[in-house]
Amino acid sequence: MNDHPPEAVATEAGRIEVNLLLEGIFQRYGYDFRDYARASVERRIAQFLDDTGNTDLMQVTGRVLRDPEFFYKLIPYFSISVTALFRDPPFYQAVREKVVPLLRTWPHFKVWHAGCATGEEVYSMAILLHEEGVLDRAGIYATDISERALEKARAGIYSLEVVQKGSRNYQAAGGNSSLSDYYHVRYNAAAIQAHLKKRLTFALHNLVIDKAFGEMQMVVCRNVLIYFNDYLQNQVLDLLWESLEYGGFLCLGDKETLAFTPAAARFQVVDERHRIYKKKVPVGEVNP
Repeated sequence: MNDHPPEAVATEAGRIEVNLLLEGIFQRYGYDFRDYARASVERRIAQFLDDTGNTDLMQVTGRVLRDPEFFYKLIPYFSISVTALFRDPPFYQAVREKVVPLLRTWPHFKVWHAGCATGEEVYSMAILLHEEGVLDRAGIYATDISERALEKARAGIYSLEVVQKGSRNYQAAGGNSSLSDYYHVRYNAAAIQAHLKKRLTFALHNLVIDKAFGEMQMVVCRNVLIYFNDYLQNQVLDLLWESLEYGGFLCLGDKETLAFTPAAARFQVVDERHRIYKKKVPVGEVNP
């Protein structure tokens, strides 16, 4: 991706045109990117212009508003997938040691992966819960803003390169078997075993404008907030808080933290290094 936005978005006029595009997308489709981190938005729009061979942002804006198919080609540029099987292995080790023992105390529990991208980390969590003997009482809901990403996640088919890298991560994350036990190879690709998919539900969801998922025992939203400005980060954190049952866990990415946010007072730190937090129980109630 370009390090600097081209003239089409870097000038004062270009920035006004970006504002018009984002406002038009919100009014036409309900997707709200207006409070995304500005530098990131400009880079992504610039890359879209470059990839589609366009130099006139206003013409692109007009086409985006008139042609939904063209708009949905733009959506993935606002939802860059940075994911891998068992990405950041120490996080998964921390989940095994500090979260799973408390998840066991619920007869049934629900996990929400918000911003699941192409699904690698969702399947990683399913494998972890399977190995810990609790997948059969879990419901895992995985959402993303991109239907294209969700289609790949639902299929659960990845390149051999992806699973080979994932195998190294899996071992580092405390895996007690072999990652190859959880997929089978066909047509030079790896397909996730069907039994892991039974507990998974994939769905479109926009963290900016859609409602909370209620009564979750665990919410995983890793490396999504970094693309939002402070206002939108706080709005999304409110939504994640609303989605959690008291005593439930919030897991953020390694570059994100609740420190210095209004939400910090409503969570207790479980593992600051790995960004795991627990929703505080109101005074006078029993902590699960």
